[in-house]
Formats: sequence, C-alpha cells, structure tokens
Amino acid sequence: MRRFFAILYARSMEFIRDRSSLGWNILFPLLLVFGFAIVFSGEPKAEFKVAVRGNAGSLTTPDSAFYKMPYVQFIPVDDLKKAIDKVDHHQIDMLIDLGVEKRYWINSTSSKGYVLERVLWGEGGGNYRRESVSGREIRYVDWVVPGILAMNMMFSCLFGVGYVIVRYRKNGFLKRLKATPLKPFQFLLAQMVSRLILIQTITVAVYAGCNYFIAFQMRGSYATLFLTSLLGAICLISLGILVATRFSSEEVANGILNVLTWPMMLLSGVWFSLEGTNPVMQEIAQFLPLTHLVDGARAIMTEGAGLREIAPHLIILLLMSAVFLVVGSMIFKWE
Repeated sequence: MRRFFAILYARSMEFIRDRSSLGWNILFPLLLVFGFAIVFSGEPKAEFKVAVRGNAGSLTTPDSAFYKMPYVQFIPVDDLKKAIDKVDHHQIDMLIDLGVEKRYWINSTSSKGYVLERVLWGEGGGNYRRESVSGREIRYVDWVVPGILAMNMMFSCLFGVGYVIVRYRKNGFLKRLKATPLKPFQFLLAQMVSRLILIQTITVAVYAGCNYFIAFQMRGSYATLFLTSLLGAICLISLGILVATRFSSEEVANGILNVLTWPMMLLSGVWFSLEGTNPVMQEIAQFLPLTHLVDGARAIMTEGAGLREIAPHLIILLLMSAVFLVVGSMIFKWE
C-alpha cells in the first residue's frame, strides 16, 4: 500500500502543478456549456421530426401527401410508450399511430407540434384522433450538457493517463520503476485512482458552477448521476491504460487516442441525437463507452431515470472496464 500511495501522490501532484493542463480541464467545458447556452438561447431551428408507428410509405389514403412533405423527417418506431415519452420530452415533434384506430400525439407546449398538426389537418388528416401530452420543455443546453461533461472526461481520461504513461516510458521513468518492488497492477491502479479523483472533482465543480447560472433540468437523483459518472470515468481511464501499455512513441499514442476520441465524439450522441440516423451507425455507437455514459447521464437528468432504467449502461461500462484493465495489465511493459 505504501508503494501504491507513493505513486498516487506523485501523479496527483504532477497534474496539479501542471497549471496549463489543470486550467484547460476546467475552462474547456465551461466555455462549451456557456457557448451553447448563448448560441441556442433563441428560437429553435425549423426542423421537424415525426415518429410513425406503421408503414407510411404504403398509404393510399388522401392524407398520404403529408408523408411526402420535404423538411420533415419521418422516423419509424415500434415501441409506442417510448415514442410518447420522446414527444413528452420534445425529442420528437409528433407521433402518428397508423393502426386500426388512427391517432397522433403532440406536446401541447410544442410550437412545432402545433404547426405539424395544422399541416396534417390541411392534408386530409381529419380522420385522426388527437392525443396530447405535456411536459416541461427541455432546452438544448439541458440536453447537451451531459455530453459536454462526458466528452471533457473522455479527453482527460484518455490523454491524461494514456499519453502520460507513454511519455513515462519514453523518457525512461518506467524503466527506473522496474527496478523497484512496484508491480504493474499497482502502478496502473495508482494512475487510475489519481485521475479518477481529479476528474470527478473537476466535473462536479464545473457542473455546480454552470448550474448556478443556467439552472439545468435535473429530474433524477444526483447520487445515481455521480455513480454513472464514476463508472464512466473508470471505463475511459481503463481504455487509456490499455492504449498506453505497449507504445513508447508519443506520436503513435497520440494518433491512436485521436482515432478513438473522434468517433466517440461524433457517434455517442454528444452534440445531436442519433434518432433517425443510419441503423449501422447506431449499432456501432453501442460499442463505444462514451455512448453509455452519455445516454445514462442524459436519461437521469432529463427523464428522471433510476438505477433500474440505466442498469444496462452501467453493466456494459463495468464489463468494458474489466476487459480493458485485465488485458492492459497482462500486456503492460516497463520498457
């Protein structure tokens, strides 16, 4: 334990004394959150999403012209309850059920839903029965803030652990540690705990500071959100350790880390919802740890999800962490 705490203390102090790195980890998410809050504080863009339960393309009824309208994205759905929840949370502007009893749902507080309803009526949709849901509108900044914080954690965990270990190996620091009684698992665990404490502290501080001025919507439990953040950080740190176990070139490590971070940043739902995108892309996103971190945190904040609802995300994060750590410990080399 003395060896473990010695490495833990040394790595933590190294990061704290690096003022530029510490400042960037705090300043970067702050700038993003406040930037999006300002940019998207006005009226939303004229973009419509309509979920359809049934095959809209095969309709021959007079109102079929509605399903050929440009500027409207029609998304097929099977689960009616989940689709209604998305209407409630303003993730979908309208839901249409093409069953025996034709119905449609809109949010009574949604301007887009109101416009789509009038268009549907004008295209011969008077034979539909109107259903209405209501809920507090979720601003874009409420929706995007879990992704911003998770993305900041991703960069800090991957580069703050993976890149640093490669640098240690390149300048001979790991070679000197090899002559000590320190085991690879103790060294890697110390790196993980050090980064975990620092990134969780920074994330909590950034969230609290932004929340004071913007007042994010929080429907779930802060304890559940913290647990999700903790498991997500462990998984991302484990991935960074796995990358750093063999390489001694900072350029190669930097390239591999960028190859990992950019797909996660684009496909994990950080900036935009994957609803209605290519199904192949949605399947690939399920293999990315950032996807489960973002989806779990977003479900807690905007939908009030509890442990039972986000359990699949947490289990996947734990399994990924175990695989990354075990493989990383097995193939780790000092030199």
